[in-house]
Amino acid sequence: MEAKATLRYIRISPRKVSILCDLIRGKSVAQASAILALTPKAAAEPLAKLVKSAAANAENNHGMDPEKLYVAETYAAPGPIIKRFRAQSKGRASRINKRTSHVTVVVKER
Repeated sequence: MEAKATLRYIRISPRKVSILCDLIRGKSVAQASAILALTPKAAAEPLAKLVKSAAANAENNHGMDPEKLYVAETYAAPGPIIKRFRAQSKGRASRINKRTSHVTVVVKER
């Protein structure tokens, strides 16, 4: 039995989000929340809310015990890239890619 939560179109690069995903994978929900609360990264706050949401889904929709939950899977997939241009010298322009992510957290019962 598993429960999951998905956060889509977050305006942080998937490369930066996946660093935090690796930190919490395999940990209990309480331990993952504590790690994210003390991590000084931009993706920590949205990821903490996502873990909390996945745990609430497990408890309310599937009747799982919240004390036994752990983060079974977590991954960040690339979303659409917002393309912008910045002026450069000699009348040229260079492209700036503003990357987005789709983050998924799956929790299971031990």
